Amino acid sequence: MKVKKAVIPAAGIGSRMLPATKSIPKEMLPLVDRPVIQYIVEEAVASGIEDILIITNRGKGPIEDYFDCCPELEGRLEADKKYGFLEAVKTPANLANIFFLRQKETRGLGHAVGRARAFVGNEPFAVLLGDDVMKSKIPVTKQLIDAAEKYGAAAVGTQPVSDEAIVKYSSLKLEAYEKNIFRVTDMVEKPKFEDRFSNYPILGRYVLTPDIFDILDNTAPGVGGEIQLTDALKVLCKQSPMVAVEFEGVRYDTGNMKGFLEAIIDFALDSQETGDWLRSFIKSKAAAL
Repeated sequence: MKVKKAVIPAAGIGSRMLPATKSIPKEMLPLVDRPVIQYIVEEAVASGIEDILIITNRGKGPIEDYFDCCPELEGRLEADKKYGFLEAVKTPANLANIFFLRQKETRGLGHAVGRARAFVGNEPFAVLLGDDVMKSKIPVTKQLIDAAEKYGAAAVGTQPVSDEAIVKYSSLKLEAYEKNIFRVTDMVEKPKFEDRFSNYPILGRYVLTPDIFDILDNTAPGVGGEIQLTDALKVLCKQSPMVAVEFEGVRYDTGNMKGFLEAIIDFALDSQETGDWLRSFIKSKAAAL
């Protein structure tokens, strides 16, 4: 079970980040020195992915432009001998084989993933949500791929969340396999607290088998009137093996302001260019409170 393809759904309207996302895709908001989506693509590539399909919609053209060449800018940077900037500008276009497909109707994550059938074919594939940035020693997608290959199963990423948070996510019914890997036997999307299976939700990363497409074709609209990927996964986990990986790393939901600011601070602290300055700045601000 070799996973060489990935799908990145990036068709959401960014309502939690308005008005900033009125004319700029939320995936293109800068996280220190790169847009959010570049971190997602880099994680996929570091996990062994070679072909990436980004699902977009109207107004997401800047994402396509970003992963294309820009001869005018590159020529100017080369003429000015700004070679560091030149390399940074050229990098996105050379990360992987990147393709784009529009989700013409906003009908949910399940519908977006279903659009990838022709791209995926009859292969297993990874799904990385376009606003979930992961910070880890081993790429989170790679952790899922390793588990999927070991068990010959679909895999989802998880970490425990609070009682307050679980009702906003999916809730997984789990049986322990080993240390940080569980068998998934059931799940529910955005449950009432008393109806949850556990405080383990799916968090932004998946490795799926192509069986999911036939299931999605027969999945009725669920929560919010949308085609929910969780509803299709609920069927998949009952007819095929599925594991949940409690991954090592920190997840940032950059689709909301608090998660975005957390990511900016943590990534800026790790940056050689901004880390020392930011530590000093934070200390001076804290001292003044």
